[in-house]
This record gives sequence, structure tokens and C-alpha cells, in this order.
Amino acid sequence: MGIKCNKWCLSGLGRKAIRMRILLLGANGQVGWELQRSLSPLGEVKVCDRQTIDLEELNNLSILLDEYKPEIIVNAAAYTAVDQAETDLDKAKRINTEAVSLLANKSKQLNAMLVHFSTDYVFDGTKVGAYKETNKVNPQSVYGETKLLGENAIIDSGCKHLVFRTSWVYAPRGSNFPKTIIRLASERDELKVVCDQFGVPTSAELIADVTSLCLYQIIQDKVKADDVTGIYNLTPNGKTSWHGLAQYVIKKALGLGNTFRITPVNILPISTEEYPLPAKRPANSLLNTQKIRQTFGIHLPHWEMHVDRLIEEIGLQRAQ
Repeated sequence: MGIKCNKWCLSGLGRKAIRMRILLLGANGQVGWELQRSLSPLGEVKVCDRQTIDLEELNNLSILLDEYKPEIIVNAAAYTAVDQAETDLDKAKRINTEAVSLLANKSKQLNAMLVHFSTDYVFDGTKVGAYKETNKVNPQSVYGETKLLGENAIIDSGCKHLVFRTSWVYAPRGSNFPKTIIRLASERDELKVVCDQFGVPTSAELIADVTSLCLYQIIQDKVKADDVTGIYNLTPNGKTSWHGLAQYVIKKALGLGNTFRITPVNILPISTEEYPLPAKRPANSLLNTQKIRQTFGIHLPHWEMHVDRLIEEIGLQRAQ
């Protein structure tokens, strides 16, 4: 029995006909790297990293979109240097806001679906309990402000879109908190880690897989693009602090036979005030994921599962 095609089908009927032209931006980042894998079954994926297309070069970006005419645009590129953004406003705004606005307006013109990734930094972190998509936004940093402006540009354009807000992203590729903790545990006799900021570690692998599952449902016409357009929180289940995550990472790594100069006991809790940084961090980064689970019928695992996988993969890489 043939699969019902929506208006994006390239030709004909049936499963083989559903081959989308997908443009992936930021392909060499943590999330982008995983998206290369997860998007590939959905269609023809044009992979673009910073060398291929720099989001600061808006004219080149516009030309790329006009020439390729993607049916799905997945933007995994962003200015993510949170502290540096405080003194690099122009660049952060160019990438996180102006380029996103261009993508949104082109998506509207092309009748394409835009997938974009945002952050818990759009909130001030003072709420009790997990943030819903509809809660008041109040970014406390340049990074958070430019990401929020990017979200607003997408909404204002009227294009079909999925905006995924996520937090505490990590992956085997690139620099991130779990990998930094593992490195420092081999170099120092004691670590001090903030204990009064709470959130959920989110793997790039999970973000990429959920993104592709959502797009698959839209392509197969199991959900209508116009009906599901909007902002979605995307993190695993559970809750921890940076201090709790650091202790968990080292405990798990020790259990797999790794050796360090410290144990979890030597990871000491400190307050945010004791570790000042240029950009203010949300004390509460918890995101309510009920909307994405109900809309797309997706099960989100506990955060420990993907952290375990990360540690095991890093161990394999060292063994090789």
C-alpha cells in the first residue's frame, strides 16, 4: 500500500517518492555532526559547514538558498561562545539573529520547513519548576538575547518551523562540560564545580534523532506542518546540577576502569557567586517537554543514558 504524500513530495507515490531536498547548516558542530547521520534517510542532504557557507556572509547565504531551493532547512549553526558574546555583540547578533531572519524569510518564500535550535538562556532562570514554551522570556545575557531575537524573527516571518529549545548540550565531538571534567580529573587533585544551577544534560545525538523523527512524521503526513509549527522544549528526563553531573561523570568513568587523580569526593560544590563569569547563567534551566511528547508521541529517556554512552565512547576512542 502506498504511503500518502503531502505537498512536498517530489514526484509520484509511495515511500521511494518521498525524497526531500534538505539543507543542513552548521554541519561540523556537535548537533550538526549528528544531524548528518540522522537526516540522511529522509532525503538528499546538502551539508554545509562554516567553510562552505559562513552565516556572517548573508548575501552568500541568500544565493545558496536561491540556487538549492531546499524543502527543509535545518540550521544547526550558531554563535555559542556565551561569555565572548558579551563583548562581541555584532557577531553574535549577525549569526544568531540576522542570519536566522534571512533563513526564515527565505523559508517562507520557498514554502520550506525551517528547523532551528534555541536555548534555555531565553529565560532568566528564576522560575520554580520547569519552564513551558509559553512562559515569559527574559534573557540575561547577550547570547540569550540574540537567540530570542532569532526565535522572534522566525515567528514573525510566518514560515513553517520547528524551533527546539534545549540545554547543556554535549557530544563526543567538540568541547563540552562532561569532556572537560574528564580531562581535568586527570590533571588536578581537586575540582570545584557550581552546585546551584540546575538543568538537564542533553546529548547532540538525542537532539538529532528527535529532530529527524519529527520531520519524518511531517514528511509522511502523519502530522500537518502548519498544525505542528512552533517552539518545542527538547531535553531528556531527570534533573541535576553541574556539580552533580561532574560527580556522575567521574563515578561512571571510574566504574569503566578509567583512572584519575580525583574521585567524586574531590569534586567540591561551590556557588555561582564563587565562580563569576562575564555572562549570567540561568539558575534554573529545566524545560518542560510535555508539548513535544504529546504532539509527536516521542519518548524521552533519562539524561543518564546518553551520558553513559558518551563516557563509553570516549573510552573506546582512547583504547584505539
